[in-house]
Parts: sequence; structure tokens; C-alpha cells
Amino acid sequence: MVIHTGAGNVTLESLGDREAEMRSAMNAALAAGHRILATGGSSLDAVQAAVVVLEDSPHFNAGKGAVYTHDATHELDAAVMDGRTLRAGAVAGVKRVKNPIVLARLVMERSPHVLLVGEGAEAFGRAQQGVEFVPESYFHTELRWQQLQRARRVPRHRSADGGR
Repeated sequence: MVIHTGAGNVTLESLGDREAEMRSAMNAALAAGHRILATGGSSLDAVQAAVVVLEDSPHFNAGKGAVYTHDATHELDAAVMDGRTLRAGAVAGVKRVKNPIVLARLVMERSPHVLLVGEGAEAFGRAQQGVEFVPESYFHTELRWQQLQRARRVPRHRSADGGR
């Protein structure tokens, strides 16, 4: 089993004292998936379990650790695909779903759609069993807040037409 922990410009040097906690969370994600596979569970169950651990951790750009938008909100995305059947499900721009991977899988398994976005995705999630909703403040982490503040201090480049 292989996991990746998000995108971004991250180096071992930039992790500083967070490296040990991040490695622990990655190992926990791998262990969650491995437990399911070792007991004969499906690869989809294993992937979902691993991603839920990552989404619940403040250390990664997913769920609890998601970066802020320019407007200081969180918009979360997740996608899953069953390689055996080629079925897929995804959600984008959800703001209150604790574990978007759970909702993405439900889109794949319980809807005729591949992608649901924003309020429509959340409305679908409210009608399903097992989708946990949290206040938007749940996704706040001080690290991501400070990253947003630094990004806001960088002057934005204007286009040749003056940004119009």
C-alpha cells in the first residue's frame, strides 16, 4: 500500500519539529489500510480507512489540515476510483464534511454521478448514512492560518489590462 500526503512545496528541512508527528500519522494511515487488507477487506475499504486518518490529521493538506482559500474558508475535495469496475466518485468544494473521502465513495456507490460539488454535494451527504458534518472552524489550524497571512502579504501580480 502506498499513500501520498498532499501537494505543496515541502522539504524535510521545512518540516522542522513536525517531522516526527507527520511520520507517525503516515504510519497510522498505512496501518489502518493494512489492517483491513490483512483481514481480507477490500482495497476500497483500505484506501478509505487510510485517507480518513490523513483527513483527521492536522499535518496534511486534507481535511483538518487543509489550506485556507484566499477568502479564509476551506473548500475540500476528494476522489476515489475502483480499478476493477472503473467506477469513480468525487466531491469538490465541500465546507462542512469532516471526511470528504467518505462522501466521494458514497457518490460512486449510491448515485448516478461521478462528481458532486459544494452545496449539492453536502445535500447529498446529509441524505446518506455515515457522513459526519462539522462546523467550518473544525478545519482551522494555526499553521495554515499563518500560511494564509503570509500569502496575503505578497503583492498580487496584475495582468496587462490592470486586472480588469
